[in-house]
Amino acid sequence: MKQRAVQLVAAIALALAATGVMAQANDMNVTRATLDNGLRVVIVHDTLAPVVTTEMNYLAGSDEVPAGFPGTAHAVEHMMFRGSPGLSKDQLVVIAANMGGAFDADTTQGVTQYYFEVPAQDLDVALHVQSLRMRGVNMDEAAWAKERGAIEQEVSRDLSSPAFEFQTQLMAQMFGGTPYAHTPLGTRASFDKTTAKMLKQFHDTWYAPNNAILVIAGDVDAATTLARVKAEFDDVARKSLPARPAFAFKPVRARAISLPTDSPYGTVTIAYRAPGLRSKDYATGLVLSHALGSQRAALAGMGFDGTALFGGFASQALPHAGVDYATGVFPRGGDPQPVLAKMRSILAEAARKGVDPALVEAAKRKAIASLEFEKNSVQGLANAWSGALAFQGLESPDAIKQAIAAVTPAAVNALARAILDPAHAVTAVLTPESSGKAIASKGFGGAESFASSPDQPVQLPAWAAQAFARLELPKSTLKPVSYDLPNGIRLIVQPESISDTVELFGQVKTNQDLQAPQGEEGVTDVLGGLFPFGTTSMSRLQLQQALDAISASESIGSSFSLAVPSAHFAEALRLLADNELHPALPAQAFTVVQHQVAGEVAGELQSPAFLAEMGLGKALLPVGDPSLRHPTPRNVMALTLDKVKAYFAQTYRPDMTTMVVVGNIEPAQAKRLVEQAFGQWRATGPKPIVDYPAVPANKPGQFNVPDASARQDSVQMAQTIDVTRDDPARFALYLGNEVLGGGSFAARLYRDLRDSRGLVYSVGSDFDLGKHRSTYNVSFGADPDKVAAASKIVVRDLRLMQQQPVTGAELNQAKGMLLRSIQLGESSFGAIGDQLLGLALEGKPLDAMTIAGRHYLELTASQVQQAFAKYVRADALVTVVRGPAPKG
Repeated sequence: MKQRAVQLVAAIALALAATGVMAQANDMNVTRATLDNGLRVVIVHDTLAPVVTTEMNYLAGSDEVPAGFPGTAHAVEHMMFRGSPGLSKDQLVVIAANMGGAFDADTTQGVTQYYFEVPAQDLDVALHVQSLRMRGVNMDEAAWAKERGAIEQEVSRDLSSPAFEFQTQLMAQMFGGTPYAHTPLGTRASFDKTTAKMLKQFHDTWYAPNNAILVIAGDVDAATTLARVKAEFDDVARKSLPARPAFAFKPVRARAISLPTDSPYGTVTIAYRAPGLRSKDYATGLVLSHALGSQRAALAGMGFDGTALFGGFASQALPHAGVDYATGVFPRGGDPQPVLAKMRSILAEAARKGVDPALVEAAKRKAIASLEFEKNSVQGLANAWSGALAFQGLESPDAIKQAIAAVTPAAVNALARAILDPAHAVTAVLTPESSGKAIASKGFGGAESFASSPDQPVQLPAWAAQAFARLELPKSTLKPVSYDLPNGIRLIVQPESISDTVELFGQVKTNQDLQAPQGEEGVTDVLGGLFPFGTTSMSRLQLQQALDAISASESIGSSFSLAVPSAHFAEALRLLADNELHPALPAQAFTVVQHQVAGEVAGELQSPAFLAEMGLGKALLPVGDPSLRHPTPRNVMALTLDKVKAYFAQTYRPDMTTMVVVGNIEPAQAKRLVEQAFGQWRATGPKPIVDYPAVPANKPGQFNVPDASARQDSVQMAQTIDVTRDDPARFALYLGNEVLGGGSFAARLYRDLRDSRGLVYSVGSDFDLGKHRSTYNVSFGADPDKVAAASKIVVRDLRLMQQQPVTGAELNQAKGMLLRSIQLGESSFGAIGDQLLGLALEGKPLDAMTIAGRHYLELTASQVQQAFAKYVRADALVTVVRGPAPKG
């Protein structure tokens, strides 16, 4: 290994000597370089999967926008997807779709990021696209007019969120007089005055190699990749950059904000200005936030003693400053003042007496341990490096480790005294308000015709066409080992040595709707609320202290998980088993949780989201269907602790449990440890039925659920379909859905609703296939005056799928996306765990993705058309609109 490392460094040095690039390899997995034009490049070798993430970080965002135009950087981000010299918009869309992975961007205050997550063989294509977009972008008024419609839909969507409205007011109060006073989103009024010329000027000013950091993470050869980067970017000219805006923060003046919310519960927030990512006090602030947010801290204790439904502390750090939030949640109809008073008392005590040193040490351990978990995702690793270099101004993600280790309780207490000052706090109360009941409607407007946009083939550039010329079944890198333990547990182990961590994903197959006695709806919510109160042998604080001591995180319930450094897996697994199998379920806690759940349910029953969900369910399903069961406050308050314990004993069974272990552990060792921890768990009686029965086809319908806080409508169009998760027809439907609305920029619905007409910001469709029943769904967000037009286009595009075969180019593109998803689905521990767990729970072979890939390769356009014509009923959709009543 040492000789290979020496050879690798030598090869890189030789390549760089030939290209004239200044480079530095800190270790065998990280290569750094700065091109002559100033572009900083970091290549991180990660062998988790044959996948690569590229992130181009431009050091410009909403901080640098012209006065009065807060969304300029955001608008430029949108226009970067409309093509560049040498690459048309349509070509860019098709190329991104063919690569099949993540292709997106985000705008923040000081950085705008453009990223790809693609199979490693597509790295050259991704780099060439990034290079072309740095050189220039097509920004004409006609293109901006179309994109303006889409970005204004995004503004409407975000402004429909009371939480975002609070965030907007908070930023203005915290950071008045600085660029942070406005969010990067922008406003509809400013976009109406924005011109394409203004956007191009912003791009040409700030999008320069000497103002960018390129991070590449994945299974790539460093020397070859660096040579390719130089070939793509070396001749892009550096630019003279303008002066950046100054940040002169004024003292925050105390202010109270009151807003309505459509949430089923209310929120109390106390916010303070905190150190930024580049502050010398950032590490101390990070530890303070983690310590105050600990499950052992007093704020979290509000959720355990009944003061609030939930309590916690979190932070949002920007480069020059940040915001710390203390949060308390209260039920709909409840009084927020006791929660607010308790929060103020807790924070005042933290400022006066200091933070428990044990919580400080636990927070430090966990923050340092989290750096190792970043290796468990290719994209997460790239994000970590981009965050360190572009946002924090550090040399690596690990650079913060030393600063965290040096934090002392005295430093934390000094910062707490400085920050937690009520004279400089912004307090907000978001109070739930009812919006009204669902209202049946007859339809949208009168007759209206939309001519189908022609499906003209897109001629790809030769460099892209060659990359996608051949479709092949990728080879999965997964080699899971499966065990059936004597007590019925299914254990699956996927060894991965990319980090010194282990993650466990588990599920007990239960279904309250089919297993809870009549009148006991809500029993699972009460049971779930009781799990955090510890075990029969450990109090909740003792349990959390034990987890903190080994930097472990767990979640408990019918779905459970564990993440822990490899060295402590055995101890963490023992704690997980103790909590999962022997929960304390104390009587005093039962009374607290029962009242909390009843309050939550009371609010949920009046929330627009619940009304929309239940209205859709009643329209799709027969009367009395078990999935329509739901708790009421009366049901919950009628529960007894004995009933909860009986439900737990009846439904939590080892023979209904599957676990997936991913990480640095041998399968035999994992099996031995799981048997030691869970081996005494036993089931009695026959296995229960937990899958819903089949249902007849639904009739069409339409209704509107008012939402007083929404400015934009959330629309869902759905129907039941006669295809199950084991039906061979699913492959043709999945393939066709990639063409229609599977989520890519090249999908028909995206093109017709957003790209061509600007009616929506986002749109997607999917098949939700169950063992006996299934649904097809289309969802989008649109202004009330655009819902009618968008809905009609959805129906039209569905009918076209039934009437005509998809084009050859669309078919191959959809196949390529699904085939590449096999590799992309193996690029993180989370993705691997979710995939293997899902397949096992459905009784499918663990190589089902590869089997599906073979089916996709063989399918024809005619078979896709036939599947949509047979199973999808374009005239039988149920449409639910949540928000203002649609117009037109």
